[in-house]
Amino acid sequence: MNTHMLKTARKPLVAAMFVALLAPGMAFAQTAKEKALEARVADLERQVQLLLSAQQQQQTVITQTQNDVVQVQQAQAARPAVAAVPAGKQPIQVTTITPGAAPGTTFKFGGFIKADFLATRTGDGQLADDATGRSLYLPGQTPVHGAGGSGKASDVDYNAHAKFSRFNLGVDYLGENGDKAGGFVEMDFFGNSLGNQTATNTYGVTLRHAYMYWNKWLAGQTWSNFMDPASIPEAADFVGPTDGVVFVRQTQVRYTNGGLSISAENPETTTLTGAFNPVTGKWNVPAVANSDRGSMPDLTVRYNWKGDWGTFGMAGLVRQLKVDNQTTGADASKVAGGLTLGGKWVMGDSDSLHYQLTGGEGIARYIGLGVTADSGYDALRDELDPTGVIAGYVGWRHAFTSKLRTNLIYARSDYDNDASITGDLVTKSVQSIRGNVFYTPMPKVDIGAELMYGVREIENGKKGDISRLQFTTKYSF
Repeated sequence: MNTHMLKTARKPLVAAMFVALLAPGMAFAQTAKEKALEARVADLERQVQLLLSAQQQQQTVITQTQNDVVQVQQAQAARPAVAAVPAGKQPIQVTTITPGAAPGTTFKFGGFIKADFLATRTGDGQLADDATGRSLYLPGQTPVHGAGGSGKASDVDYNAHAKFSRFNLGVDYLGENGDKAGGFVEMDFFGNSLGNQTATNTYGVTLRHAYMYWNKWLAGQTWSNFMDPASIPEAADFVGPTDGVVFVRQTQVRYTNGGLSISAENPETTTLTGAFNPVTGKWNVPAVANSDRGSMPDLTVRYNWKGDWGTFGMAGLVRQLKVDNQTTGADASKVAGGLTLGGKWVMGDSDSLHYQLTGGEGIARYIGLGVTADSGYDALRDELDPTGVIAGYVGWRHAFTSKLRTNLIYARSDYDNDASITGDLVTKSVQSIRGNVFYTPMPKVDIGAELMYGVREIENGKKGDISRLQFTTKYSF
């Protein structure tokens, strides 16, 4: 075999040997790569499974949320229709806090915290330490020489209290058919003292209002239908124009239709009986006696008008005065009554006039927190003599700005007593004038100052006076 042939034969052999040596390595390399790919595929499959599981969980949450929304919508659709809430006055209360009430009932809570600081001086004697007249103006308590007064002026007496703070609770219901019903309860702390000014200054809770209503009917305790609360001007004092204002709260049944309202109210007769001392030649100071023997309620009728110009109302009262005491043998009655008119006249953007005029016989307990009694009682003849009265007030309000305002108020009432029955120490007239200024630094916060001067005259012509400077702060809610 020559050299050329040997070289030619070697080439296939070398190639075969190279392939034989390389094949195991190639096989090994192929196996490692496949394993890596398989591991990568397995990892991807695991991640896909995790994504699918998360997606399923999200879909479950979405489905549950959609079901909850549907249930809420169905529940809202099933609720009775209620009056639309004005824009900007959306209720804080989302769900009812009166679970025992009918669906569609709303609940409200309100009131104010009021602190008063009073400096009082009387010209003809002293107000007793525990006198109600030291907390608010009571014209009938103004001392007059010979009628509870010493004739000597008092020093300045300072008092401070927060007993006129109040709170109220109310519920209102509006039915699908338009029926309206609800109730209202209000209390303050002007009750009898439970402690003393030495330490605790505690006072009892007093019921002011407690009534329910159904459509045009009202039953319970609230302002008398003979009274017009909307016409009373603003004052630092508890009432303000006390001398001449109709001011009574009592239990009643009332029907209202538009501006017309009719009521039957709780009766109560107050009387005075004087006693003459022939030795001294003087009359005693008669005390007011109450009689709850009436057989008929006090009946009232009122009609109100209102508009951009203000408000105006007229009211009439018919009542029975009655005394009936088996021990003393008293048994007498008289028919009494009166008329009142008043309102508020809006004179412009910054000014308004508040006014009231009342007249009648036997209606004195409705005036001025009971300045005097409804009637004199003649024990010798067993007869009642209704006390004639004419009363009124006028108040001017001026607003300097949206935060600063002032009020000037004059009030008076005159009484026609039969001095032969009551004596000459009973109240003949009371009057007062007051001016105040109020500042509202922020909504619902009021700071006020008021100066008042009042005079009380008795039947014998003697007079006593009272002057008071009062500061007040109030936060309403």
